[in-house]
Amino acid sequence: MKITSLAENTSTGGLRSVHGLSLYIETGSHRLLFDLGPDKTLFVNAEKMGIDLAAVDTVIISHGHYDHGGALEDFLKINHTAKVYVHQRAFEPHYSCLLSFKKSIGIDPALKDHPQVVLTDGEYRIDNELLLFTVSGADKCHSTANDSLLDSSGRDSFAHEHNLIINDGACALVMGCGHNGVVNIMERAQPYAPQLCVGGFHLYSPSLGKTVAAELLDEIAAELKQYQNTRFYTCHCTGKEAFEHLSKLMPNLAYLSCGESIEL
Repeated sequence: MKITSLAENTSTGGLRSVHGLSLYIETGSHRLLFDLGPDKTLFVNAEKMGIDLAAVDTVIISHGHYDHGGALEDFLKINHTAKVYVHQRAFEPHYSCLLSFKKSIGIDPALKDHPQVVLTDGEYRIDNELLLFTVSGADKCHSTANDSLLDSSGRDSFAHEHNLIINDGACALVMGCGHNGVVNIMERAQPYAPQLCVGGFHLYSPSLGKTVAAELLDEIAAELKQYQNTRFYTCHCTGKEAFEHLSKLMPNLAYLSCGESIEL
């Protein structure tokens, strides 16, 4: 299994960076994309790295925010065969709120009925390698960086967020923003004993320009220390300050920038 970052907030090797996430994942049976980023950055970087996106067979969009699914329409123009798995609530309105101003951060609802789009709800097994799951009752280590994010009913419940288990001999857990909390998501994933956890932890609010409190970071690190056999790679919405704090407490935590790869 090989996971390569094609869109992320930071970059190496002359690739374009962007606020968003897209991971290209090669397994024994699949060439898949986990998230698509917000714009054409994915396509520019894939071309530079010699990755043929027309050959991708599976796409997972982790949740209904533009920085993870904004490039969906452009992707569907160049790939006419891949199935795109999206939670059925991901196409609902989503907002970021600063003071009393609401900004739409959703993905295009017109794409919900596209023939390549597969709507999911709860746990969804794609095949023997790939399993999607949601998390409810995310009550541990709540990230205050979530509090400025809304849906049409008020504060976002993130019921539209799903996570990916890849079991290709080795087992990996892949998250988008981890809005439901990496601690809660890891607990839910324990029956699969992931050796690798990759994704954002959403500990920084770009609309407010703030990182969560150090006390919360200490609590998260204490919870994750029980997973000594799991390699953690974070990115995107964790933020530099939070990563630096956590990495001092977690020797098994590293950062995944655009252009970098992980093999398992």
